[in-house]
Amino acid sequence: MQRYFVEDVFEENQITLSGEDAKHIAKVMRMQVGDEIIVVHSRVADQCKIVELGDQTVTVEKIGHQIPSKELPIHVTIACGLPKGDKLDLIVQKATELGMTKLIPFEAARSIVKWDHKKGEKKQQRLQKIAKEAAEQSHRSVVPTIEAPLSFKQLLALASTYDAVLLADEEHAKSEQRTSLKERLKGLQGLQNVCVVFGPEGGIAREEAAALLEAGAHTIALGPRILRAETAPFYILSAISYEFE
Repeated sequence: MQRYFVEDVFEENQITLSGEDAKHIAKVMRMQVGDEIIVVHSRVADQCKIVELGDQTVTVEKIGHQIPSKELPIHVTIACGLPKGDKLDLIVQKATELGMTKLIPFEAARSIVKWDHKKGEKKQQRLQKIAKEAAEQSHRSVVPTIEAPLSFKQLLALASTYDAVLLADEEHAKSEQRTSLKERLKGLQGLQNVCVVFGPEGGIAREEAAALLEAGAHTIALGPRILRAETAPFYILSAISYEFE
């Protein structure tokens, strides 16, 4: 059943969708009065039926059935060094499907790409739209927040706002004395907000790793193989899902 996120509130068990959502319902899905959809507002998903189709609006009514939440029991922020090309699009889409709560791109020392601040707002809006569509497709109750890129210094300042910060470090992965990922994840039991930091294609710089560790971060190894910048976030989200769900 198709899912749509709304910001408005229900009035007398009815709500009107407009804009792209209404167009998608009427023109793409070709739905009719009486068809059912899921409307998500403030993390609550309600099954609704269409009661009126207008030229640019669609009015729906609750039918009294709430859909259980599919959210991870732990909020996971992915902080990734700005990658090349359209890799950020892929990370947003797939990490949303896997349960990410927030994405923070940051300008890492080894980031080749530089964020175009003149076009940055439009790009951020496009990434937010990708997250919304992926959240609808994967039947989530929350659309992840896609932040504007931060400097590494700004990212470092956020470390204290999380219950735990994990750093995916390829140097740690090479060590025979590395702490297993399973052990690290067990240490997250009972926590609410976790941030996992990934470097760009060239990995995290040694000075960045040292600064994060000094701020209280813990290194993690994502198995014995070195993963691409766009693959690593999916690995950790899958592992967290396995551990907590």
